[in-house]
Amino acid sequence: MYTASSSSPEPANKAIIDPLNARSLQVQPVAYIDNDPPTEFFCMLSLLIYSVLYIDNDAIVDYRPRTLTVLSAMIIGLVYVAIYREEDDKGSNTATNIKFGSMAGVGFFLLFAMLQFRDGPFIRPHPAFWRIVLGLGVLYQMFLVFLLFQNKFDARLFLRAIDPTLGRPLPERSYADNCELTYDNVKNQIDIFVVYHATGWYAKAVVLRDYWFCWILSVMFEIMEYSLQHQLNNFAECWWDHWILDVLICNWIGLYFGMKTCEYFEMKGYSWRGFKQIRSSKGRVQRIVQQFTPHHWTKFEWGTTKSFKNYLAVIGLLFLFLQAELNSFYLKYLLWIPPEHPLNSYRALLLFMCSIPGTREAYQYLTDK
Repeated sequence: MYTASSSSPEPANKAIIDPLNARSLQVQPVAYIDNDPPTEFFCMLSLLIYSVLYIDNDAIVDYRPRTLTVLSAMIIGLVYVAIYREEDDKGSNTATNIKFGSMAGVGFFLLFAMLQFRDGPFIRPHPAFWRIVLGLGVLYQMFLVFLLFQNKFDARLFLRAIDPTLGRPLPERSYADNCELTYDNVKNQIDIFVVYHATGWYAKAVVLRDYWFCWILSVMFEIMEYSLQHQLNNFAECWWDHWILDVLICNWIGLYFGMKTCEYFEMKGYSWRGFKQIRSSKGRVQRIVQQFTPHHWTKFEWGTTKSFKNYLAVIGLLFLFLQAELNSFYLKYLLWIPPEHPLNSYRALLLFMCSIPGTREAYQYLTDK
């Protein structure tokens, strides 16, 4: 370990790092002995070598870039399809060709995203996974831009070309026909959407990681439903449906378990031992499972009143989350997508996966000095 000599006093408030000590690298700030270039160079070189060895030793999956390998496989696949795909010129199905061509184009773009997009704040289960998520988000944004230039009739026709079951008028349902607070009325209002409601607020709690933020968002959305029920018939609900079933039961259950999940990851003991250092089979299986859990966890403290910048950021996030919530209902209403259609679930899952790194980066931008 490189330290100052006994005759010279150690600099105050500085930690002298043993570059070959894993624990010192994880828990102590890096500092060097003043006016000693050889020691500084050795510490920096040792830190670099150890970080490379540490990542390679810990890796369950391969973190090395495989650009040429993936590019070669993609080219071989396209050449195979171009040469050996059987096609009857007389009986070719135009709709099928367009679907397969679109899927191939999406796959090509996602491969490019996996290889060339920048890394996000997460490394598990693999940085390439989060690059693909970002690529899917870009594709969805491009689709929304395309819809922006269509009228609702052409947009419905376009969706019907994707799925023939779409493009048909939806039956309207009002939840405010009988607002007397009785057991039968409450029972009639409970359906599968109660589960979706609680699951959605669980996801918001995991993304935002703040009780007050989520409660304000919950109350604001009910106010939005009151304000827009003249446009969307299913926003018309009884008072007890708004404030008891939604806010105090469904939203609270989702928020409670979501915040408990956050507290679990905050208190969880993290081990950064390399995979090859784990001797038992049980320990290795647990380490493989942990690859699909966060590598580390950051507790969000938004600090709305700390500065004007924080205040504007929180207001902006509230606006974005409310807009995403309202878009789910308006897109279903305008494009005639039934609530039970898988497209709604796919969209909600995509928004959840994109919002996790997006909110994390927004918080990092807000708190980094």
